[in-house]
Amino acid sequence: MVKITESKGFHMSFENGLTISVQFGWGNYCSNRNSLKNDFKRGGECAESETAEIAIWDESGEMYEFDGPGDKVCGHLSVDEVAQWIDRTRLAKNLFDLKSVYFWV
Repeated sequence: MVKITESKGFHMSFENGLTISVQFGWGNYCSNRNSLKNDFKRGGECAESETAEIAIWDESGEMYEFDGPGDKVCGHLSVDEVAQWIDRTRLAKNLFDLKSVYFWV
């Protein structure tokens, strides 16, 4: 399932029970962080960003921790890095398995 979130990003939920959130709007850890909320509600225009933030969780709501305890969001990722995380999330069996799914180019 794919879900749009606040006109500034999306969620993708996979059959393995994991969901990845990709956000690139005002207030997110991305190149649009300091943009105004209204910048993302203009009629017919698409918001753009050089970078995005991600978060990943399972069906119970437990969130993946990236670099350490409490680090549940990974920001300022390039488009290629976001794509790698999407595929990594799709291939993992669970949150623990996410740490062992390595295929970085």
